[in-house]
Amino acid sequence: MKLCSYYEDEKIVSAAVTDGGLIPLNALGINMSVTELIKAGESALLKISSALAKCDVSPIDSESVRYANVTEAGKLLCVGLNYNSHAVETGGEAPKYPVYFSKFNDALCPTGHDVYLPEWQRCYDYEAELVIVIGKTAWHISEDEAEEYIFGYTVGNDLSARDCQFLSNQWLSGKSMPDFAPTGPYIITKDSFAPEKPNRIICRVNGETVQDGDTSDMIFNCKKIVANASKYFKLNPGDLIYTGTPAGVILGKPKGTRVWLKKGDIVEVNIEGICTLLNKLV
Repeated sequence: MKLCSYYEDEKIVSAAVTDGGLIPLNALGINMSVTELIKAGESALLKISSALAKCDVSPIDSESVRYANVTEAGKLLCVGLNYNSHAVETGGEAPKYPVYFSKFNDALCPTGHDVYLPEWQRCYDYEAELVIVIGKTAWHISEDEAEEYIFGYTVGNDLSARDCQFLSNQWLSGKSMPDFAPTGPYIITKDSFAPEKPNRIICRVNGETVQDGDTSDMIFNCKKIVANASKYFKLNPGDLIYTGTPAGVILGKPKGTRVWLKKGDIVEVNIEGICTLLNKLV
């Protein structure tokens, strides 16, 4: 199953994503936000499935709506250097333990939203990423238990300002500018997506493919990330974990050949089986 949120006037409506388009859940008698659905868990998904099976509501064109954020995320947690190919291209070694950093909540933005590039920085970069959506409160859980705490997955772009990212050993200043965590538009539930398989992950800038990898190249898989992170951070329903990016980022190119992102660029991230995320830089 896939879920999303979109604006109807200024009201946020949750919807199920079908082959024919979007079915607003309030038309099925289900008046819950996506975050509320996540908290409700399996019972809410069963209710949606049952309602869809006997639904006579005409779907809405998925291209015609203005999407909202995927969840009301309390935390945006990110894992760095988590693809073998990316660790190699940036001159680093594969880490022995997950490398964590964070983004603030106002970095989260939906597909179709313009992202402002502050003029006082210049080295802007993309990072196509699979994003874990947490389904239950997780605190000090094991890897064997981790699947139970995952609700599903979505698509993210860990936009980065490289010139300020490396002013110190802490990456935060280059990672958490407003709208620097474009994400969505769809969440796919965990029963419909297997992250350990070679799901293709692609980033395009102005239609040109700049990253083309797959999720099986992760150093730490999703279950390992959730279990390990839960030893340091209490994870709550709707929280998002960005799981790292494959090779092809601008930072990984030789100096002198790097063409950084600029205003007017359109960045697309697609993960096979989930959705496409698209944002214009202004």
